[in-house]
Amino acid sequence: MFTGIIEGLGAIAAIQPTGQGRRMVITSDFDLKGTRIGDSIAVNGACLTAVTLQDRQFSVDVSPETLQRSVLGKIKIGERVNLERALRLSDRLDGHLVSGHIDGMGVLRERKTLANAIIITYAVPASLARYMIEKGSVAVDGTSLTINRCDNNTFDVSIIPHTASLTTIGLKKVGDPVNIETDMIGKYVERFVVGGRSPDSGETDAKGRIDMAFLAKSGFI
Repeated sequence: MFTGIIEGLGAIAAIQPTGQGRRMVITSDFDLKGTRIGDSIAVNGACLTAVTLQDRQFSVDVSPETLQRSVLGKIKIGERVNLERALRLSDRLDGHLVSGHIDGMGVLRERKTLANAIIITYAVPASLARYMIEKGSVAVDGTSLTINRCDNNTFDVSIIPHTASLTTIGLKKVGDPVNIETDMIGKYVERFVVGGRSPDSGETDAKGRIDMAFLAKSGFI
């Protein structure tokens, strides 16, 4: 698990094909003291496992699924990436609960300045937008952000200069792809409501979902 609070940036130092997957070598801008082989590190929001580690450089194996679903499939040597090591139980949860499992990709559609903030609009497939609500949480390239506005295909976020300077958000241009992880709570709610099971019997109700009639009959409303 992660918080979406980026520790620092890194750069892709090497990319090596491994069958249908890839091994990527990443150089971190910050000290990786305390990190061990086998630890999870979010790279642009994608949870990956450190398989080698030396000083500030580590390597990760990226599966075909991750390459297909995230921007890591298009990333190039030298490109900057957001890095965050896994959450410890003793840490403050300053962002929101982020799994590091990328749901899909979005595209930076527009950016404009408003006072001391940068307002960024991202375009996303409707399959991702359905899990977004105004003032809800979203992770963009692993960065925990608050949604200011959303519709069926876009959402807006407001970025302060501090966030822009410490993450890749400040480097992205219009048209650039980004990793998107929606709030996990919304996905579980949909699973229970649309394809849920009766909490007492474990069986799917007659309509294959938990609807208002089912909740009333069960005494929830």
